[in-house]
Amino acid sequence: MSSPAPESLLGPADIRELAAALGVRPTKQRGQNFVIDANTVRRIVRTAEVRPDDTVVEVGPGLGSLTLALLEVADRVTAVEIDDVLAAALPATIAARMPARADRFALVHSDAMHVTELPGPAPTALVANLPYNVAVPVLLHMLDTFPSIERTLVMVQSEVADRLAAAPGSKVYGVPSVKANWYAEVKRAGAIGRNVFWPAPNVDSGLVSLVRRTEPIRTTATRRQVFAVVDAAFAQRRKTLRAALAGWAGSAAAAEAALVAAGISPQARGESLTVEEFARIAEHAQTGV
Repeated sequence: MSSPAPESLLGPADIRELAAALGVRPTKQRGQNFVIDANTVRRIVRTAEVRPDDTVVEVGPGLGSLTLALLEVADRVTAVEIDDVLAAALPATIAARMPARADRFALVHSDAMHVTELPGPAPTALVANLPYNVAVPVLLHMLDTFPSIERTLVMVQSEVADRLAAAPGSKVYGVPSVKANWYAEVKRAGAIGRNVFWPAPNVDSGLVSLVRRTEPIRTTATRRQVFAVVDAAFAQRRKTLRAALAGWAGSAAAAEAALVAAGISPQARGESLTVEEFARIAEHAQTGV
């Protein structure tokens, strides 16, 4: 497959022209910041290691900058867009700028948090510039709903990227870190400057790579049970686990019993535990210790 011409991607003038024609002004409410640099979207596709046999799902395609770059490489791209105007306009943009690949593109006009199925083959990769205000819940929902997604690369606020990729013991290690680790091996995959967006955000952005675990976490507890322990532990992260998990377990004594049975000090704090250790705690509560 020959690579489309460089002009098939959107540049700053193209983005502004499209936005003006549609009467679109990026809104803070939806965390919209459109990527206006072709080199950046190609870099994202390279970093995501998108392959010619991939079916990629993209959340929040906006005006189509990243969508077009994905279509250059992937077998198929399915974009999930909540905005009425943007969703209506995107297929025409794809058809105009990359007509030879337009039949490889599908649009789902929906809130990504409510998507439970996608058209065509099961997605193998998720690549997205996620709106900052919903990045973590959307990411976790997609990973949970579509187990066929093997590789993920998301662009998020730098602070969120740090949290997702944090290791136990880090000051920013918390609920997003543990829950993302339930599904995947997570790491920072680069930084993105502010000047490649329109409008330029007042925060830095980062790339996060998530490669789905080949072996799921070994536990008899369900994901919901493990996540309940995680939520309780970090709701009062300054407290010891004995105190923080008291409400979840029914009492401080019950929490201590579950912790001891799981081989974890009742005086430890949530920020020091791995996802596997949270799973052990959930198992022992589940079996009544």
